[in-house]
Amino acid sequence: MTETKTSAAIESVLTEERVFHTPAGFSEAIGGAYVESMEDYERQYQRSIDDPEGFWGEAASEFDWMRPWDRVLEWNCPDAKWFVGGQTNICHNCVDRQVDQGHGDEVAIIWEGEPMDGAPEVRTFTYRELRDEVSRCANALKKLGVKKGDIVTIYLGMVPELAVAMLACARIGAAHSVIFGGFSAQAIADRVEDARSRFLITGDGAWRRGSVVPLKENVDQALEMTDHVEHVLVLKRIGNDVDWKDGRDHWWHDVVDGESTECPCEPVDSEHMLFLLYTSGSTGKPKGIIHTTGGYMVYAALTARTVFNLVPDRGQVYWCTADIGWVTGHSYIVYGVLPNRVPTFMFEGAPNHPDPGRFWDVVERHKVTQFYTAPTAIRAFMKWGDEHVEKHDLSSLKVLGTVGEPINPEAWMWYHKKIGGERCPIVDTWWQTETGGHMITPLPGATPTVPGSCTRPFFGIDAVIVDEHGEEQPLGSGGLLAIRSPWPAMLRGIYGDRERFVDTYWKRIKGMYFAGDGARRDERGNFWIMGRVDDVINVSGHRLGTMEVESALVSHEAVVEAAVVGMPHEIKGTGIAAFCTLEPSRKPADAEATKALIKELRQHVGVEIGAIAKPDVIRFTDAMPKTRSGKIMRRLLRDIAAGVEREQDMSTLEDKNVLAQLRGES
Repeated sequence: MTETKTSAAIESVLTEERVFHTPAGFSEAIGGAYVESMEDYERQYQRSIDDPEGFWGEAASEFDWMRPWDRVLEWNCPDAKWFVGGQTNICHNCVDRQVDQGHGDEVAIIWEGEPMDGAPEVRTFTYRELRDEVSRCANALKKLGVKKGDIVTIYLGMVPELAVAMLACARIGAAHSVIFGGFSAQAIADRVEDARSRFLITGDGAWRRGSVVPLKENVDQALEMTDHVEHVLVLKRIGNDVDWKDGRDHWWHDVVDGESTECPCEPVDSEHMLFLLYTSGSTGKPKGIIHTTGGYMVYAALTARTVFNLVPDRGQVYWCTADIGWVTGHSYIVYGVLPNRVPTFMFEGAPNHPDPGRFWDVVERHKVTQFYTAPTAIRAFMKWGDEHVEKHDLSSLKVLGTVGEPINPEAWMWYHKKIGGERCPIVDTWWQTETGGHMITPLPGATPTVPGSCTRPFFGIDAVIVDEHGEEQPLGSGGLLAIRSPWPAMLRGIYGDRERFVDTYWKRIKGMYFAGDGARRDERGNFWIMGRVDDVINVSGHRLGTMEVESALVSHEAVVEAAVVGMPHEIKGTGIAAFCTLEPSRKPADAEATKALIKELRQHVGVEIGAIAKPDVIRFTDAMPKTRSGKIMRRLLRDIAAGVEREQDMSTLEDKNVLAQLRGES
């Protein structure tokens, strides 16, 4: 089935003719759409651009402030200050405000553990219970010596105490630096060293596909590489034996459980650092992205409410499948959802353990209404087979979302039909660790959606396609995706490295934030993310986005997932290398069958895009090198395609065995 039709013009573009309007009855089913039409969107969007201080001041007024702000925005590119002079506390607005307003007995968090020996463990926290647990943890941290302005490193699995620890730090004015629980000892040491963190929270271990992730062991190894950490708070989750250092290590149940539930929230300045979150670059050490309190609080909550149409008192249950170790979990499991008074679901484990139907079993049992996951997961669901979906009742679902990378049209259509039953709007969100929240996204109830396009900018986001000189390009053209004006949740810097902050995000296009992505805007005004600018391939003078070649490959019935990179080519300058995972039934039996399938796929891409886009090399692989959040690490594939080996930051790589297999080493 053909999902995309493209031309091989010098600036090729995905053209998708299918448009999906809001399903009939959606507004009533969801409890009322916040944005009910494109006319409503256009009106609110224009106001947010013309009068950002009025728009964002109104949004911020819904929160509790210990001291009102003097000015909404102070902008001196590249430095923004939002709600200048205001004081607030994000923990108060996530938790205490709900209790104060009479909602203390309502469910704030639902958590489900990995199934072990039968039924999974389920725990729920009301807002009052969450406030009490957070207060206990905050008091314990203070007794360990944590003070306002300190940075507390958190290295835990997906357990409720992870959210509790984050909120406890925010409650007392300490910043947190969450490290994904699958990272190595070296990655922990690097981040602790960069943040100069004196306090670390971890666990004895975490469950993952029935195996134990040795969190404490990794921490112990990391702390042999750095001498900054003075105290380690350890949660007992697994019950396995761990090494212990008296005076440094403290059990959570010993120091937290007996603490007082009285712990007032510390007023902090709007620009007070809320958290550091490290993101890897293609070279060099990971970047510590700084996010502050007031602007991030307002933006995360408004985007969560509007993009997912979160409506309290309507029986909604919201589930983002990300790990809190990534920015998606920060913004759309914890800080953006709790202020909106809709239960946020936390999940421990993997989507295919104990079987490939785990996610759909969760949706059915917990009556999930909003579901937010990554395209790489969706493609895996497709590969595992529809039978795992069809045995479950998914009728509770109202809104579907995608995050992390562009979604190819075929995966979008499968998601729309098989998971959403053709009744759920799909919000395909584009944003980054650095942006703090959604930047370009459909709004359910308003935006006509197009498979593969993230459609229109969110309120206040002045997104534009420019050339290398910063000149805006007309509709129908491609170029660099930039943001012309500040937004409340934007990063405030790279911790300890001002020069890198300016060079990375502000130097290439004067006066604009450059996201690092190439994009297009079609004649209807919809944005299409074409991949990182280093993933735009110049083949004999023709610029091809890797995403469109990948989409063409995946639209072939044999291909489940594809990653396309550039490679050196004697004649073209740059050739195209494609790595593909196949449907199990289509794996070639021998060398001749392999050659035949490669020829078939090259011809297919030629039909879909044009002869210029035919891959020069196609390699089949059982798995892709991915980060632990599911993104394909194309920079590693570029080295493999070029036949070179160089030292790169691989702290986010999930399985190093995949690289060995691709290089033919195993």
